[in-house]
Parts: sequence; structure tokens; C-alpha cells
Amino acid sequence: MEDLTPEDKARYARHLTLPQIGEVGQARLKSSRVFCVGAGGLGSPALLYLAAAGIGHLTIIDDDAIERSNLQRQILHADKDVGDSKADSAMQRLRQLNPAISLDVHSDRLTSENAMEMIQGHDIVIDGTDNIPTRYLVNDVCELLRIPWVYGSIYRFEGQVSVFNLDGGPTYRDLFPTPPPPESVPSCEDGGVLGVLPGVIGSIQATEAIKVLLEIGEPLRGRLLIYDALDMSMRTLSFSAIEREPVTELIDYEGFCGIKPMQMPFAEISPKQYTERRHQGWRPLFIDTRNNMEASIVTLPETDLLIPHEEILLTELPKDRDIVLYCRTGGRSAMAAYALSQSGHDSSKLFNLAGGIHAWHSEIDSSVLKY
Repeated sequence: MEDLTPEDKARYARHLTLPQIGEVGQARLKSSRVFCVGAGGLGSPALLYLAAAGIGHLTIIDDDAIERSNLQRQILHADKDVGDSKADSAMQRLRQLNPAISLDVHSDRLTSENAMEMIQGHDIVIDGTDNIPTRYLVNDVCELLRIPWVYGSIYRFEGQVSVFNLDGGPTYRDLFPTPPPPESVPSCEDGGVLGVLPGVIGSIQATEAIKVLLEIGEPLRGRLLIYDALDMSMRTLSFSAIEREPVTELIDYEGFCGIKPMQMPFAEISPKQYTERRHQGWRPLFIDTRNNMEASIVTLPETDLLIPHEEILLTELPKDRDIVLYCRTGGRSAMAAYALSQSGHDSSKLFNLAGGIHAWHSEIDSSVLKY
């Protein structure tokens, strides 16, 4: 372990007076290496507190850019950072907070191709992701490398935390052996999230990581903590390992989770292709599949109808006319297009606007708000 400098002793004085930490524990934190997947809602508080706590090295991976709608909860970033890389913004903020720690950032996406190399050599992983395929990827890498990881998830007013793969303990696959159907998993984009919720959950994740690194207390090994902000209640559910085949290799996790079917019964059309065809006289039915609140923020030009994606089959739509559906980034409109294809609509007349409003902002008109 690295020795503490006089500056370290001054900075971490309140840790040094804790019998459970002291100089030996703080030196252990200084020698620790933590890998954080995501610098958004959960990554923001977790990274801030881990950096403040004196974790010697933090590695951050996040391929997203900062949007103004992130700032309601992603406290690592500021308004001046909108449009910048989340990973780079996180690095700048954490260096301001604690210039003594080592940082390694990647503006990439964690994939089956790079995850093993990136995570190897770290002592623990923090899950700051917002999607299930990446969680299975993190789980399998950590199982193969025998590294514990701290899981966190948020939705609306509820959050969850657990510690997986600690000392041979239960893993994410023991709690969730199979992924849920993609359409059953709402996102923060769809359902919203209380801005302070990730602050609570991310702080608990940082707490669990520090406990694991110091080998103190009782980490959430084999326990799922469920926090409800509306009731201001916490409860824990116990779970244990199940009989299953051990992980031996990394796979296609989007395919495993059913998010990337081989062939969809509708066509993808880019905003550029769509506008070019409209200029040539094409007049499809242009449908916004978001909700009323989102439509009040921004709506694309010449939108004919607003039908939330889960209500698409409740409206009788013409089957002899081309239909183009859009949403914020293309996911909900794809589900709506799929539902129409299964209800008797000609697949050749169904189109999903690839990338949705975000792609329109990039390809057609930057004045169209991204949120």
C-alpha cells in the first residue's frame, strides 16, 4: 500500500479518526482501483464521493455527450458542458475536486470486444449503466475476472442496489437468470426519474464500494436493497446462488436480451432520407409516438398525429398509406411499428425514423431541441 502524504492526512482527517478506517484503511483506498461504467445519473454521485474519499485510481467509460435534460440529475456536469463528452467532463470535474487521484477516461462504449481488457486489474466495478445488456456484460466480465461489482438502478421514485460476485457470492445472473422482454423495461426517457433519486442510489453504491475495499461492515452481498423515495422507505430482499452453467465467454448481449432482432418487419429511414423523399412529393402519415408532455417540448415539422407508442393499436390507422413513426431516439417508434406490422399492416408501408428527434437535430435542423 502507498504511504499517506502530509497533504493526504490533512484531506482525509475525518477518515483517519474513524477506527474502521484510520491510516491503514486510507492507505488501502489510495492503492485501490475502481472502474465505473457510466458518468451519468448514478455515476455522478458515486464518482464524486469515491474521488473525495481518496480512491487512488478511477477509470471511467461513457460514450454519451451531455444534453441539457441530463442536468436535472447528472451533477458531475454543468450547463456550460452541454454537447461535451460525459467522460471528459467527468475527468475535469473530478480533477478539480481531488487533483491527487489518478484518472483514466474513455469516450467509448463498453462492449464484449473491449470489456475484459478494460476492467482487468481493477478491484471493483461500479454499475452506472442504464441498460440491461451492459449489466449482463459487466456481470459476466466480473465473474470471469473474479471481481466484485456494485449494481444500481433507478426508475421514477424507486432505486435498487446490490453487490454481486463478492467472495464467490451470488451474481446478477442468480438474481435475474433471464432478461425480461425489452418492451417490459421502461426507461427514464419513458417514465421519468426524480432528479435526486440517483444521488441517493449512487451514494449508496459508493458506500458499498468503500466497504468492500476496506473489508468492513456488511456489504449487500446476496441482498437487494430497494429504496422508495415517495414512502421514504428501504427494504431488502435476500437471494442466493442458483444452479446454472458458469460463464465461460462473452456473448452478443443485445441479442441475448432480445433488443437486436435479426430482421424487423418494417424499414428504418433516416431523417435525411425522409426529408428528401418528402421534397419529391412523398406524403406518408407522420406519427409522433411520444407522450403529450414530450410533444410540448418539441415536435417535428408536418407531424400528422400524436399517439403514444403503447396506444398505437387503439387508433384505427389506414392500411393503404405509408406510415412513418418517430420518437425521441427511435426505440419507442420501433416498438409501435412492430405492433402495427403484427396487427395486419403491410410491412412495406411501415417506416421507423432512425435516431428520432436526436438524429433530426444532427442531420436536418440543429435548432430542434434535444432533451
